[in-house]
Amino acid sequence: MAASVDIIIVNWNTQGALAACLQSIEAVPRETIDLLRVVVVDNNSFDDSLSTIGSPNLPLYIRRNTSNLGFAAGCNQGAQESRAEYLLFLNPDTRLTKEALQRPICFMNQPQNNAFGICGIRLLDDHGLPGTCSARFPTPRSMWEEGTGLHRLAPRLFTDRCQSDVKADVKEVDQVIGAYFLIRQHLFDQLNGFDERFYVYFEEVDISLRARNAGHGSCILGSVSAYHTGCGSSDQVKDKRLFYFWRSRLLYARKHFSTADFLGVLLLTFAVEPIVRILQATSSSSMKVVLTTARAYLYLIRYCLSGSINGYSR
Repeated sequence: MAASVDIIIVNWNTQGALAACLQSIEAVPRETIDLLRVVVVDNNSFDDSLSTIGSPNLPLYIRRNTSNLGFAAGCNQGAQESRAEYLLFLNPDTRLTKEALQRPICFMNQPQNNAFGICGIRLLDDHGLPGTCSARFPTPRSMWEEGTGLHRLAPRLFTDRCQSDVKADVKEVDQVIGAYFLIRQHLFDQLNGFDERFYVYFEEVDISLRARNAGHGSCILGSVSAYHTGCGSSDQVKDKRLFYFWRSRLLYARKHFSTADFLGVLLLTFAVEPIVRILQATSSSSMKVVLTTARAYLYLIRYCLSGSINGYSR
C-alpha cells in the first residue's frame, strides 16, 4: 500500500512564490505515494496571494485566518484532522524537483529507517547553489558566537552551526530546516506538534530536539533537492523579523538551557548583540540597519517588560 502524506504550507504575503510552489507539487510524480491533502494556511495576507494560484490539479484545501497567528500555529492548524502517515511542512518559497516528494517518503517508509522521525533534503538557492538545509542544535556558546559574529570573523576557530552542502546520500543531523520538514504523523502527534509560543524561528529546532529526546533522529537525503528562495515573507518586515528571532532565541534558551546559561543569552541579547549590530551598521554607513536594529530592540524590551519571558514554563 502506498504511503500517504499531507503537505502543509503556511503563507503570508508571498504572491507569485506560492503559485510556483503549488505548480511544482502538481508536477512531481506521485505513483508510489498517496497525496491526501495540500493545505494552505493563509495568515491574513494582504497581497492577494491566494488569487494568483489558479486551480492546480491538487487535493487543495485553503484555510484563511483573520490575523497572522505565526508559523508554528499555522503549521499546527494545517495538520489538524490529518489522516496521513506523513506530514510535509513546506515553505511557500520552495519549489520541488522531480524526486523531492516520492524518494524521501519511500526512504522513511522502509523498516530499516524507522529510527528517523524527521527527514529533510538538500536545498538550493535560485541559482542552484547549496543553501542551509540542516543545523546543529544551538548551545549557549554557539548563540554567543553567532550573536557577536565570531563565526564569520574567525571561521577556523568558531564553527558555523548551519550546514548546507550535504553530499552524503543519507546524513544524520541534529535538526532539519523548516523550509522542507517531513515528519511521521504519529511522532508529530506524540510531541503535540510545534510549540506555538515560538511565533516564528526556532520552532523546528525545538521540535527536532524534543524528537531526539524521545528517541527519534533526523536526517538529510543529500541526493534529493528542492529550491528555496528564503526570507520571502520576513524581508517585508525586517525589524519584526529581528525581534521575533531574538524573542524565539530567548524562549528556546529559557526552555532548554540551565538558568545560568539562559541568563548568559539574556545578557547577549540585551547588552551585547544590539551594540555589535549598530557598530557594524554605523561603520558601513547603513542608517537603515541602525534604525531596524533599534526598533527590534524596543519591541523586545516591550515584550520582556510584559513579563512573558518570565512566565514561560519549561
